[in-house]
Amino acid sequence: MKEVLVVYYSQTGQLFDIINNIVSTLKDENINITYHEIIPKKPFPFPWKEEDFLDAFPDSFLQTPHEVHPPRPEVMGKKYDLVILGHQVWYLSPSIPLNSFLKSDAAKKLLHDTQVVTVIGARNMWYQSQEKLKRLLINCKAKLVGNIALVDRHINHLSVITIQHWMLRGKKDRYLGIFPKPGVSKKDISEAKKFGRPIKACLLSGDFSKLQDELLGLNAVTIKPALIQTDKRGNVIFSKWAALVTKKSKAGTASRKRWLRGFKYYLQFAIWIIAPIVFIVFLLTYVLFYRKIQKDIKYYSSVDLK
Repeated sequence: MKEVLVVYYSQTGQLFDIINNIVSTLKDENINITYHEIIPKKPFPFPWKEEDFLDAFPDSFLQTPHEVHPPRPEVMGKKYDLVILGHQVWYLSPSIPLNSFLKSDAAKKLLHDTQVVTVIGARNMWYQSQEKLKRLLINCKAKLVGNIALVDRHINHLSVITIQHWMLRGKKDRYLGIFPKPGVSKKDISEAKKFGRPIKACLLSGDFSKLQDELLGLNAVTIKPALIQTDKRGNVIFSKWAALVTKKSKAGTASRKRWLRGFKYYLQFAIWIIAPIVFIVFLLTYVLFYRKIQKDIKYYSSVDLK
């Protein structure tokens, strides 16, 4: 009997739907599937209040763990052949609940010497967050054998508008009746079932060496090189802001709120001014950096870690 553990935190439910569709094709008399939902002791209600959304920035980016409820004894009492790990991105980093779980003793025990497939549900920039997740998995002595990344397919600035509507109002509908629906499309979520077939075959054979290649053949990952550069640049800027906010203020104080409002205004400037400049520079230098861009595409499509 093959044992599979599904670990996830899905604030909106979108990531759970993606994972559930993938896992639905794993069902077999020779496969036992166990679920563990990561539950923070201090919850993150959805939809977000803007103040709470901003307040999550420092701990998200700095990967500061929060307390989470431990897995049930029956979850801890097994050795798993595969862990399917849901990955939500907050502020270009793994979400606070996911990061907190991966830094726990329970995660180190569950993931030790275990094959892991990550499943990402994100707006679009997940590249550096996945790099951080890879390092967390290494610290757990786990082996990443596959990655599936489903994103909002609309252009960057359009998705910025629609995701704010969804996150702050809780409505995954057409904003003002004219914008597209936010998040991963219903079609992509439904078709995620196709990724379960190669995962199941590798699980039953015990050989995951070609899994990522097979997933890529099913379009499990689409790389947008311009967003890689935006993501890298965003991480540099976020690191400075996160350090500044935590140095100049304490959580829960009026001073923290003022600094986070400053970050909010800068974030809007970065999205609407800096990001387009980064994109223009990318286009102008595309030919010069063609080989590097191709290497980036290959690398971020893989499960390797530099």
